[in-house]
Amino acid sequence: MPRLSTHQEVILVQGTKFANRQYAENNSMPNTNNYLSQHEKLKEACWNGQLKEMMPELFFMFTPDTNLFLWQMREGEKVITMELSEEPTELDFHASIDPYIFMEIQEYN
Repeated sequence: MPRLSTHQEVILVQGTKFANRQYAENNSMPNTNNYLSQHEKLKEACWNGQLKEMMPELFFMFTPDTNLFLWQMREGEKVITMELSEEPTELDFHASIDPYIFMEIQEYN
């Protein structure tokens, strides 16, 4: 029986209190975050694996041995959409919650 792969999409809206809060900086490159905008700091925190600490409720439904990796991040005008999964998977456009993809599919109906 084939193993089911976990795939999750997360959308963060820019300009909210969550998006504008302070994030822990990665100490591998000191003083580089001083020049980043708040939006860029949020993206960097997500790429550095801090999403689980920022939003632990997203990971409650998974077993402790489930490792979700951030494979893709897309930026819209006011949103950041992230794709998390255990392995690289192809996005199902009909089941996506990304508003840019969703609205594009709606035009075809």
